[in-house]
Amino acid sequence: MRHLQRGAWIAALIIGIAACSKDKSIDEPAKLTPLAATLRVDRAWTATVDDKKAVALRLGLGLSVDENRAYAAGHRGDVMAVDLASGHTVWRTRTRAPLSGGTAVGQGLVLVGTSDGRLFALAAANGAARWNVRVSGEVLAPAAISERLIALRTVDGKLHALSLADGHELWTYEQQVPKLSLRGTSRPVIAGDLVLCGFDNGKVAAVNIADGAMQWEATVSPPQGRTELERLDDIDSPVSVLRQDVYAVGFRGRVAMLALDTGQIWWSHEASSYRGLTLDGETLYMSTADGEIVALRSRTGAEIWRQKALLHRGLSALAVTDGAVITADFQGYVHWLDKASGALIARASSGNARVSTAPVVAGDEVLVINDRGHISAFRTRPLATSDKKAPDTPAPAGGAVK
Repeated sequence: MRHLQRGAWIAALIIGIAACSKDKSIDEPAKLTPLAATLRVDRAWTATVDDKKAVALRLGLGLSVDENRAYAAGHRGDVMAVDLASGHTVWRTRTRAPLSGGTAVGQGLVLVGTSDGRLFALAAANGAARWNVRVSGEVLAPAAISERLIALRTVDGKLHALSLADGHELWTYEQQVPKLSLRGTSRPVIAGDLVLCGFDNGKVAAVNIADGAMQWEATVSPPQGRTELERLDDIDSPVSVLRQDVYAVGFRGRVAMLALDTGQIWWSHEASSYRGLTLDGETLYMSTADGEIVALRSRTGAEIWRQKALLHRGLSALAVTDGAVITADFQGYVHWLDKASGALIARASSGNARVSTAPVVAGDEVLVINDRGHISAFRTRPLATSDKKAPDTPAPAGGAVK
């Protein structure tokens, strides 16, 4: 049933676009123009998950990092560990399952979920199978892991708590799922004694980690409009927690700051994002559904800057380094923006395929996996004055830009 609902979203979107096209042209992706680069980008290494003949759709199959390894998974069932220094494969396990949500790493486990409602746990050390369990629905987002439990969202609106030892269910919490929703779910976040998660009805809920009892729920993105398509208001990205504050953003809804203990909304602004937001100190960075990148003051929500050069390029969620904000797009380009001003300062190609998941910062490397399972590790350094010969231009597929 849930598959039909997800399919209905795609069909409705196509019909909506076709209807609108009679009066308004579809927004074209912004063309990449030369930029005055201030960072040199070098490719450190590459690796590939075996995804041959798989559908290129990696909505929930992102990278995870723990100590000196990165972990990746492919839709055809491959899970792999890669050495961060060299890119060499440490181990590879073939689950032969239709993987769709992962990876998550912690407590000695690597977790991946499937489109047919299973969760696999592998040993982080060597990829050996530990256990796998059946859950109530498709898994489209990585799990969250703590010393006490595994928190997992499924597409049927349920938040599951599972045992680390064998995956048996400890408790479940459920929110109503609208008739129509985006294809995706929010990754749970564990903060102290609470598990927080966004839902397809525009709500964020906080439940007690011990028994799943609801601590609070808050409507961040209230549905608006007459049709199911107009009322889409999913929160499909993970919330962010900073000290005693929670930050969340919804599709066709709002970005908001909430109190961690009560769920009270301290401030909110209109915004639309299905990729989510990233916190860095007192600044919040967000990629919108239209492809704008926005920096806000986390305490007040006041806008600091807004970058529109990447409009309609299907941007990924964001990653942050000491001096830059990083995103990737539908053509596989990775973009570095100056944190202070939002100016584009570097660009590189990860291969000629969409990047759907967020880049990952690991030490001095930025890791990106595209929808064909190709992993690229980049390192950056400031350009010397003598290196700044000409404005930057897009690189050919597979090549780095400097």
